[in-house]
Amino acid sequence: MTYAVMDSPVGPLTLVGSDDGELMGIYLEQHRHQPPVETFGERDDTILPDVVEQLREYFEGTRTTFDVRLKLVGTPFQREVWEALQDIPYGETTTYGELAVHLGKTPQSSRAVGLANGKNPVSIIVPCHRVVGSTGSLTGYGGGLDRKQQLLDHERADALF
Repeated sequence: MTYAVMDSPVGPLTLVGSDDGELMGIYLEQHRHQPPVETFGERDDTILPDVVEQLREYFEGTRTTFDVRLKLVGTPFQREVWEALQDIPYGETTTYGELAVHLGKTPQSSRAVGLANGKNPVSIIVPCHRVVGSTGSLTGYGGGLDRKQQLLDHERADALF
């Protein structure tokens, strides 16, 4: 593995890539579930140029979907949740309960969905920030609620045009 760090409007992003050039992680500064940086391998800010470019386009407001190779490492249930997150349209939100139902579970499974959502290693591209509480309130985000709000505001502003 190798990693790169890029600047963004939500602070530095640490991008972790596999030896095969797949994106394995995007971590925000002080990310709650970030593995130790020592496990990311050597730093090389030239890796994952397509990811860097697509993230720049996203923050510039010219990209609403991503097309990068992902290597999502987690339990089968976590990977199922992370795949479902990618179905949430840009500029929209869903609740943990709605996501559970989308996965064929009961709304009571929302806590398990929330835990899997919180372990998402690829922030922004796998849009866990688009999941909110049952009342529409912001709840939990590995990168902090202020950044979650920033990302949602960014997408909503772009969705209006």
